[in-house]
Amino acid sequence: MTESSNPGDYLRQGRKNRMLRELDHDPYHSKLKIKEPNVCPECRATFQHGRWSWGDAAAGAHEQLCPACQRIRDRVPAAFLTLHGEFLGEHKDEIMHLIDTFEKGERTEHPLKRIMDTEDQDDGLVLTFTDAHLA
Repeated sequence: MTESSNPGDYLRQGRKNRMLRELDHDPYHSKLKIKEPNVCPECRATFQHGRWSWGDAAAGAHEQLCPACQRIRDRVPAAFLTLHGEFLGEHKDEIMHLIDTFEKGERTEHPLKRIMDTEDQDDGLVLTFTDAHLA
């Protein structure tokens, strides 16, 4: 197979690193600079010094939804975790306690890392997250 001179011809391109660059492909990552100071009107997370964190909003702060609240509103999770099997059935409360504890720890440091929803299904459990790394 030869290399194609057309960059859009994906069938004839040589092997390249196919890892997606997360920030380029995440539609919830702001392409524009967010005005500072900023506060999310739903969760009250603040955007200061280039990052979202928990804290008191400055007087006169702009209001804009944080990416996590936007994902929750749009119902578009960044990641899914599916659990099933006998072990889950026998230890569901313990497993959920571990997941909740871990998520609360992450959320205290990073407001954009949250569990969106927990759905019981016949054969298991599906959790959705606002951040791909939390799953």
